[in-house]
Amino acid sequence: MLSPARFGLAAAFLLVLRLPAPAPVSAARPIVAGKPAPSEATATARWLAAQNTWGVVRSIAYLVGHSLIPAHIFLSTISSDLNGAPFGNVVSYSDGLPGEGHGIPYFYLTTLDPTARDALEDERTSFTLSEFPLGTCGKIDPENPTCSKLTLTGKLKLVDLQSSEADLAKSALFTKHPEMKDWPKNHHFKIFKLEIENIFLIDWFGGPKPISPSQYLEFGRNQQSVMSS
Repeated sequence: MLSPARFGLAAAFLLVLRLPAPAPVSAARPIVAGKPAPSEATATARWLAAQNTWGVVRSIAYLVGHSLIPAHIFLSTISSDLNGAPFGNVVSYSDGLPGEGHGIPYFYLTTLDPTARDALEDERTSFTLSEFPLGTCGKIDPENPTCSKLTLTGKLKLVDLQSSEADLAKSALFTKHPEMKDWPKNHHFKIFKLEIENIFLIDWFGGPKPISPSQYLEFGRNQQSVMSS
């Protein structure tokens, strides 16, 4: 017969054997309140558009003779000279008031900069956002597929300043970027928007997620919690 001490030790050992094994460590993204799961691609795309305040853009450099002279960086527009190499830049934007994002990026641009000038000549544009600036990627590298990145491609359109859409866009921009209100009036800033035609999202391993523009734009109408988190 086992002594009381040995009996207790044996019982404890059997209890340990019956406990479930700890879950293996995975490559899962950090758990952040309001951040969509990798399986929710459309939610992730809208979440990125709502939470970010700026994005990365590319341009074409002017080609003069055999030398590449970098042009001022465009909002992924096509330069007036189509020969050259792409460059990147950062542009501020807003897709709506806090908690009321519509997914459409609005920009406050001046034609003193090539960004707006080139958009008026050739509307083809792409705009790229990364999750990394939001601080929700943890310690992984920004290029890691689990750190989401979104590229919206389409046409950069001038918004009629007399329209109700312009009022909405200006309110959204000035709320997210208060200093815009004080930018020089003689620079004649105008409001542009990106009419989205294609969406490229990486938010996990396995390649880009298929999202149509209609899926992207319709999503927020019934999922305001994602936009406001």
